[in-house]
Amino acid sequence: MTDRSPAVSLWRNRNYRVFLLIQTLSALGDSFSFVAIPLLVLHSTGSVVQMGLVTGMTGVASIVTGLFAGVIADRFDRRRLLMLADVARCLLYALIPLVWLFTTPMWLIYTVVPLTGGFAMLFQVTYVTVVPAIVEPDQITRANAHLFGSYAVATVGGPTLAGFVAAASGPVAAIGIDAVTFAVSAAGLLFVKLRPAPPPDGAERAGVRGEFLAGVRFLWAHPVLRPLTVLLSLFVFLTHGMTDVIIFRVKKDLGHGDDTVGYVLSAGTVGTLLASFVVTRVRKGLGFGRSWVGATALGGVAVACLGLTDSVPTIGALSAGMLLATGVAGICSMSLRQEVTPSHLLGRVTAAFWTTHYSLGPLGAAAVTAAAAGFGVARVCLAVGAGVVCVALSGTLTGIVRAEASA
Repeated sequence: MTDRSPAVSLWRNRNYRVFLLIQTLSALGDSFSFVAIPLLVLHSTGSVVQMGLVTGMTGVASIVTGLFAGVIADRFDRRRLLMLADVARCLLYALIPLVWLFTTPMWLIYTVVPLTGGFAMLFQVTYVTVVPAIVEPDQITRANAHLFGSYAVATVGGPTLAGFVAAASGPVAAIGIDAVTFAVSAAGLLFVKLRPAPPPDGAERAGVRGEFLAGVRFLWAHPVLRPLTVLLSLFVFLTHGMTDVIIFRVKKDLGHGDDTVGYVLSAGTVGTLLASFVVTRVRKGLGFGRSWVGATALGGVAVACLGLTDSVPTIGALSAGMLLATGVAGICSMSLRQEVTPSHLLGRVTAAFWTTHYSLGPLGAAAVTAAAAGFGVARVCLAVGAGVVCVALSGTLTGIVRAEASA
């Protein structure tokens, strides 16, 4: 099948078009809380360490949820699970503006943010299992590129709008907008139909622990997924707190306002959009291994260069380069996992994959933000960038570089 045929049939797929539209809207709302939550913490506490702590708590909640999210995604109706996750996040985020009308309790942030992180993990694991149930196997990379691109389009404007809303009405108002988008996304999922997944083998029903370990065993036995998981664990440790570091750099080190933060993060997400345009050709031309290693290394170089400039436009451009590179690597990684994993195992394999490589995220976010407060953002960016390049080059010593373009 040629490149052109899958693209044409993909756009004729009504379920895929509706799903793409819904996820674009949801991503627009996500970009509001992506900016508004750190800003609300910073406004309330003035501390980059507190920002890192909140980010870290979200990571912990994701890890805990990941232990059983894959089991749930493989056992239950996946569309209903997506709707449940959307409705739960809508209600939780709506609590913040409602309570903030009367008081400003930081405990609410420390309660709501981890809970929404748990439902986000359930959504993300289920989301990965849904894409192969909407499109054909040879369309997965292209579909992921479109979905990634729609996310980028939404988040190019989202952080800027969030910055304006936060500057005009406070970050709490931006969080309220996010709650509304989750409600609309949940309603839209009613119009998406999925191909039924093959029933799981009854022998696999061995409790949550046993079923989770089935995903771990598949992951660990695969010659590409195994080293990829290890390297991504190190990558997440190094980069999980970088958004907080960039926000701290722009606001505290350089003295700019919330709207400038929005501009910088919007500029960064342009790289995500570019990744969606180039990833299909890059993977086809270079294969999975060389695409992943090269893109991750370039991302590390961009992070390192963030520590060498005081120019806000340059910071925005480097953020775009970083997200372009990591976007290509991320789309390739997710597509490979969807292609090589049986449908009835995909939820558990995805949960095992994410739980494993996100396990170091909370510790990394706390360490990187604490280091930024103690040693300065410039030194931290140089160290993190060098570490990411080392992670990428380590991939050349594993089976990753021998992976085929289409697995």
